Amino acid sequence: MIMTDAYTLGIEEEYFLVDARTKLVTRAMPEAFLAAAREATNGQVMGEFLQSQIEVRTLPHHDIRTARAELRHLRQTVAKIAAEHGLAILAAGTHPTADWGRSQQSEGGRYDIVMGDLQMIGRRNMLCGLHVHVELPDPDDRVDVMTRMLPYLPLFIALGTSSPFWRSRPTGLMGYRLAAYDELPRTGVPELFRSKEEFDAYVAALVQANVMEDSSYVWWSMRPSLKHPTLELRAPDCPTLVDDSIAIAALWRSLARRLTRNPELNRDINAVTRAIVVENKWRAQRYGVRGTFVGESGAITVADFAEQVLDETAADAEALGCFAEMQRCRAIVGAGTSADVQVAVFEAHGKTQGRAYALSAVTDWLALATLQ
Repeated sequence: MIMTDAYTLGIEEEYFLVDARTKLVTRAMPEAFLAAAREATNGQVMGEFLQSQIEVRTLPHHDIRTARAELRHLRQTVAKIAAEHGLAILAAGTHPTADWGRSQQSEGGRYDIVMGDLQMIGRRNMLCGLHVHVELPDPDDRVDVMTRMLPYLPLFIALGTSSPFWRSRPTGLMGYRLAAYDELPRTGVPELFRSKEEFDAYVAALVQANVMEDSSYVWWSMRPSLKHPTLELRAPDCPTLVDDSIAIAALWRSLARRLTRNPELNRDINAVTRAIVVENKWRAQRYGVRGTFVGESGAITVADFAEQVLDETAADAEALGCFAEMQRCRAIVGAGTSADVQVAVFEAHGKTQGRAYALSAVTDWLALATLQ
């Protein structure tokens, strides 16, 4: 078995494909656009489950700065090619005005299987997320580390909130995406598995029952990846700003190192702990970085919890060379997430110019901020 302590990092982002002028989501993806984007990025751009979405994937990186440069390059490259086809990209968990009823499934055998199983829930999956992969020194530790990572999961959700609107309406949530995504089976907070063997037994039971083909159909908020030897974070909305994605990735990577090197940390997680994580997940979706979590001795603000986690993880971030990038999480808490900005833009314009104009202002801001 190959062992590495580099905690190699990979990032995936999903975007909405929109009309460059109106910023309305496109129903069908032009084949020429997708082919050109794939060619320009050596295959690092691909279609998603619905034709209104695309995904970019970085290469594995040891250096967070090269990961950031590549992610920015991928956004800029896709945007440039999209513009040549009268299109643009928006980085957000939901598109403010998109109507899932007009969505079209992408072609592909896997997509056919998923849509056949999910039916309307699949068509409603007009949602874009951020996925962060980190390779652990021993891939057999991934299930154990995932379980001990549970208390931090709501923080990642809060930091990434960018989905306050759904079908042209304010939802009242900072992160509506997971409310919709969790309609799917095998989503949400992972079960309390303690070992690779327990996780493998769960997967084997579902495969044997013809529920799914393999563990890639387990869509929890974090999971051991089947395709890569990584622990994959899947909970956050796609942040609108590249630097926010990098900050979240740096925190995920640093916490993975801390938990791996401290095997007794969070070892006492039990059913009560998981139930509190589920509650805090909801609170992260509802209030984002402005909310509070259930703590050990009462309520704790997201800001205070983030400060505590960042302090405890500082040495790991230093060792991995991503301390400055991780510290940006403080700036996200202080200034707010994409969801906070979207709501502020909507409210500023909605008071005097009406809902339609306000939503248009939000999508215009998203288009600009995606390429900042």
